[in-house]
Amino acid sequence: MTYFDGFVVPVPEANKDAYRQSAADGATLFQEFGVQRHIEAWESDVPEGKVTDFHRSVQKKEGEAVLFSWIEWPSKEVRDAGMKALMEDERMKTLTMPFDGQRMIFGGFTPVVETGSAEGLGYADGFIVPVPGANREAYVRMASDAARVFAEYGATRVVEAWGDDVPEGKVTDFRRSVEAKDGEVIVFSWIEWPSKQVRNEAWPTIMADPRMQPDKATMPFDGQRMIHGGFATILDT
Repeated sequence: MTYFDGFVVPVPEANKDAYRQSAADGATLFQEFGVQRHIEAWESDVPEGKVTDFHRSVQKKEGEAVLFSWIEWPSKEVRDAGMKALMEDERMKTLTMPFDGQRMIFGGFTPVVETGSAEGLGYADGFIVPVPGANREAYVRMASDAARVFAEYGATRVVEAWGDDVPEGKVTDFRRSVEAKDGEVIVFSWIEWPSKQVRNEAWPTIMADPRMQPDKATMPFDGQRMIHGGFATILDT
């Protein structure tokens, strides 16, 4: 089963090209250890939230942009072995880091919904969701139904990935990003679109679709603490 490492990164806007080059260099190395795909997506349409948002998740500073990124492995076993080998590889020390690594948030995730094709990504909607562990089945049902609707309106792929190896950070982390409570699990999720235009044209229709009208009484998570935004792809291996 596919396994994902997810990241949210604060990058100075002036370092965009340097970040893209560093990520491309890293992707070449990661592929040697089993990574199948590496995506980096740059902040494009990332709103401020009343309770939580992507900006606060990494304590974004003036002049910085938020990156939504993920790495795809063929399995958790390959990922665990690959990460161990990468951390011991001397070439990792030569990779530049044009951002504040202390404020990057990261974790490992197991897919619970994975539909569509991984080809043709031009734009992504990214989400981080706090879901009570007891609501896993209800959340998967809701997410599966929504994925079918997204596909009807042009989405090429939808992934919902359940927190599996999500560490606490000294400064920032996934749990703090959504003010996770005891018993809640982090879901790292995204929708892939062929372009921002397709995505922008689809969303008003999606939100008007009766199938997407939320029933607050049965929602399996706290939508006020979900964070979301749109991101333009700058690297897709």
